[in-house]
Amino acid sequence: MTEDDAALDGLPDDALLSASEDRAARPGAERELVYSVLRLFEVLKAFRRDRPRMTLTEVAEVTGLTRASARRFLLTLVHAGYAETDGKRFALTPRLLELGHAVMAASSVWDIARPVLAAVSDRLGESCYGAVLDGHEVLYVLHIPSARHLINVDLRVGSRTPAYCTSVGRVLLAGLVPAAAERLLATSRPAPRTPNTIITPGALVEAVDQARRQGWAIVDEELEPGLRSLSVPLHGRGGVTIGAINVCGPTSRVSLEELRTRFLRELLEAAARIQAAIE
Repeated sequence: MTEDDAALDGLPDDALLSASEDRAARPGAERELVYSVLRLFEVLKAFRRDRPRMTLTEVAEVTGLTRASARRFLLTLVHAGYAETDGKRFALTPRLLELGHAVMAASSVWDIARPVLAAVSDRLGESCYGAVLDGHEVLYVLHIPSARHLINVDLRVGSRTPAYCTSVGRVLLAGLVPAAAERLLATSRPAPRTPNTIITPGALVEAVDQARRQGWAIVDEELEPGLRSLSVPLHGRGGVTIGAINVCGPTSRVSLEELRTRFLRELLEAAARIQAAIE
């Protein structure tokens, strides 16, 4: 620790956070590595489901950084929109998902999922999808059209739908820590897409909480009239939600009872097979 760092480290949290002094990062021993970036990753990894909000001192203790260094990294993340603070505690924001969605879209997980979902689509006779969360929206990265029906749901790879009114969006939101999901919902400006669309904040939070508790979600004519869908999450190592798989169809062909029984069994089994292959 340098003398300047030691001086800053002796300040209480509030004084340290309000200090404007910031020094250039020290060069690393290896010219090809940017050690400040490596330390920033350690700060990001410090936030977990069991500790979504931390004080500056807590972050420093978890990462092994000085409080002065931890302060610089945290304030940099806040400035970039990837973290937020109430003046005492810090938390990561859903904007971090922007960094991950493109990687997930190209990930081999969807190569693994494709034949599994193709078999599900063939057995159920309806279209299947793979998707990731991108801010307030769902980004569809895999589409298996039904071979039995000429008219399919008009969603293709690259399509986007609001997260708040789709089953796939709700299971993806359920994969976030509750506080992050609530913040995202609070800023999503929900609007009624159909008479069935849930738009009140409390009801939306409860719908996401229900998806988190039961491990799946059904949406009945909230995105479009006459369309029902079922989604389950895909989990990677450590139980982190890395995406979701979905089956949907028109109300004229797919009953709610079918979604809750045969369709749900098929989709849960598909998720288990995909997860076993990627772990």
